[in-house]
Amino acid sequence: MKLIVGLGNPGSRYAATRHNAGFRIVERFAEKNGLSVSSRRFGGRFGRGRVAGVDVGVLEPETYMNLSGDAVEEALSYLPVEDIASDLLIVSDDTDLPFGQLRVRPGGGAGGHKGLAHIIARIGRNDFPRLRFGVGRAPSHMDTADYVLQGFSSDEADHLPERLDEAVRAVETFLVEKLSVVMNRFNRALQAEPESDA
Repeated sequence: MKLIVGLGNPGSRYAATRHNAGFRIVERFAEKNGLSVSSRRFGGRFGRGRVAGVDVGVLEPETYMNLSGDAVEEALSYLPVEDIASDLLIVSDDTDLPFGQLRVRPGGGAGGHKGLAHIIARIGRNDFPRLRFGVGRAPSHMDTADYVLQGFSSDEADHLPERLDEAVRAVETFLVEKLSVVMNRFNRALQAEPESDA
């Protein structure tokens, strides 16, 4: 099976923040494809079903971002994920990418993302695919940790639905194509970037 994990923080306080882009993408993916992510399993919200003929699990860890690896490790110990290097996809925000830009990679380091860092530490490997969603860089006067816990600017919010839909298409492509195809199709620069209110 394929396991899609969106990273974020639980609760209404964080729901609309930049740091919860991973949650929002997998929730949109699940809704579009008729999956209910309502079971309480693996330290988070979990759902399972078939999409494009593929057995798919969707997980939103509710351990808070910095402990995301606990939920991922538990899920991998129970679910029939055959090859982490091709069947696990971690979806997260990224402050090194312009707003809405996607970057798919087959593995690598955490890039300063504490959720990814904890997953790598807990499962003991970093060769799993990840989909990063750009949330823009923090202004020079603001700490990155504070920035990602803010909401999107008004202009960004206007463009957010279409950018999230593009990320959902990347997840759907991951289910049925080789990762190289996903990378070639979705790792491209955006034509315009909304201005931040920060």
